[in-house]
Order: sequence, then C-alpha cells, then structure tokens
Amino acid sequence: MEINKLKSELQGIQEPRRKWGNLRHKLEDILIIGLCSVICCGKDFVDMEEFGKDREEWLRGFLELPHGIPDSDTFRRVYERIDSNALARSLNAWLGNPSSSGGRSVNIDGKTICGSRNSKHPAYHVVSAWVAENNITLGELGIDDKSNEITAIPDLLDLIDVEGDIVTIDAMGCQTDIAEKIRKKGADYVLALKDNHPTLHEDVADYFEWIENEHPKSETIDRYKSKPEKGHGRIETREILTASAEWLEDKENWADIQTIIRYRCTREIDGVKTVSVRHYISSFDTNAKGFLDIIRGHWSVENQLHWMLDVIFREDDARAKKDNSPLNFNVLRKTALAVLKKISIGRLSIDKKMMKAARDPNFLTKLLFQK
Repeated sequence: MEINKLKSELQGIQEPRRKWGNLRHKLEDILIIGLCSVICCGKDFVDMEEFGKDREEWLRGFLELPHGIPDSDTFRRVYERIDSNALARSLNAWLGNPSSSGGRSVNIDGKTICGSRNSKHPAYHVVSAWVAENNITLGELGIDDKSNEITAIPDLLDLIDVEGDIVTIDAMGCQTDIAEKIRKKGADYVLALKDNHPTLHEDVADYFEWIENEHPKSETIDRYKSKPEKGHGRIETREILTASAEWLEDKENWADIQTIIRYRCTREIDGVKTVSVRHYISSFDTNAKGFLDIIRGHWSVENQLHWMLDVIFREDDARAKKDNSPLNFNVLRKTALAVLKKISIGRLSIDKKMMKAARDPNFLTKLLFQK
C-alpha cells in the first residue's frame, strides 16, 4: 500500500526531538497529518491540530496515534527542528520521482519565501530543480540568502539524477564551474547569459547583431520565428537565432560549449511594441525551434511552481518564521502540489481540489494512496 511506503520513507528521517523526553506522538504521524492538512488548505500549526481533530477517525485507519492528535505546539516544535532536506528526500522518494531516463528539461531556479523574514534572519531562499512534464520537484535546497544561490546549485546537482537531461538555469547560475558540474553529471546545459560575464555577453550579442546587419553567407546559422500568439489583449512573436560557439575566444573555459543562442520576443499591447532580447549558451546543438521550446519551458518553474506557491498556497503570507519551519512548509506545499496534480477531475483547479479534499475524506484517500 502507498501508506506503508510513505511511513517507511518518513521513518528514515532523524528524530529531531530529545530521545530521553516523553515522546508521546510518533514522528511519522506528525508529518503525515501535517502534509494532509496542507493538501486540505491548512496554513499553519493550528490548522494541523484542527485538521487532525476533525479527521481523527479517518486518520486512525492508517496511523497509530497512540496518544491522540498532537497539539499545535507539538507540530511547531517538530517542524522547526526537522531537517528540511531530509523531509524533501523522503517525500520525493514516496512520490516515486523517477531516476533520469534522459531527455527531460530540468529547470533550476530559486524563490525567496518572503514571509519567512524575521528580526533574527533574512527571508529564506529555496533553490529547486523542477521538471514541468512530470509536475515534480526533483530536489531543493534552502539557503539563507539569494546571493548564496551560486554555491547552492552544485550541491543541489549532487542530490539529483540528471544524466541524459537538459539543465536550464537563469543568469545567476551561468558559471563555468556549474557548467562543468552539469557535464560531469552526464547532462547538457542551457544557461542564460547576462552581464555577470560582460565580455562573453557582449561578444555573443555583437555577433548576432552583425549577422542581422551584414547577412554574411560564410556563417552557418539556424533561425526560427513563431507565428503571432494572441491573448489577453496582446500579440507576441518569438524568434530564435542559433550559431556555433566555435569562434568564442574563451570557449575553453566553458565545458563542451557548442552553441550560442539569441531569443527575441516582440510584444504588442494596444499598438505599443516592446522588444526584449536574451542570450544563452549551450553544451549541445539542436535546431532553433528546439531551443525555443527549451527556453520557454524554463519559465514553467515560475508559472507552474512559484506562481502556485504564491497564489494558491499563499506562501508569502505564511506565519511560520522560526528555524526550519518556513523551509519545511515549503517542502509540504511542493509535495501537496505534486499530489494534487496527479489526478485530473473535469475542470477542477488546484484550489478546488484542495477544498474537495478538505470536504471529502474519500477524495483525500484517493489523492494520497492510489497510484
């Protein structure tokens, strides 16, 4: 049964409470009730206690609950102390996040939990590896500040299997050691290029400008332009240019670099046009249309993960601020999102599924324990 697998995975987490204390409640019971509460619209530790009391009979169908439902202070103490990385690994293993079989786009990006800021520490920042096609977070690392994202990305890569995949990262992660790390993991990279590497960025931008203006026949490039997309009162057209990176002076510093890319988006709103241009480097070569799909796919981490955490789960309004509790709630929300996306019911949105799970124990059972 899926419940036995969930319990087994959670039992591998180190007990954060003092072992010589009177541990009235089992750790896996506390963690499972917490997850169920978040799936059912729970926002804080009081909600966890109230959910447990409301659903105690249902919970006793698969949890021991030797001393009944823990109170909110017990939930708080556990989630403040438990290792968020260990919790994430256990829940990801329960979800069955597969080892890489190659070909996925793994989008690495960071998000600040704005509501976690307090007088003792700044807001926590979480770096996640997201696979949009499976609606899963392969792994995440919590860090104290966005500026530490560069050092966190290699550590995150050590935690996940990306062999045969394509790893996409925004400009902060465009670093030579990160490119090398990705290649050593057996994956390819597409890295956004900005002024953190001003010479390289300028060279790539100037090259494509020269291509546009001079149309040299000696240069081999690939070009793709999308059809105009209309929606929400705007018209967008996207164009990709790709070329070999063979001519770059510092190509030896970038592991297996093969391709440079220019992405240009033209947007028209109420007759006013704006143009944005971005540049990328890649360790592999494909056609321009393929790179357009990969680059647009990277933004799914914003649209399908970060937006959901902010708008559906109201993460930035969360009141848990102390110690590890903001990071652990972030893990619970991501797990809840993956669980809620497993099952499609008509046109029910994520928030409507959450409300249905809160009303209907049978639906929550289906979400949690049926493949």
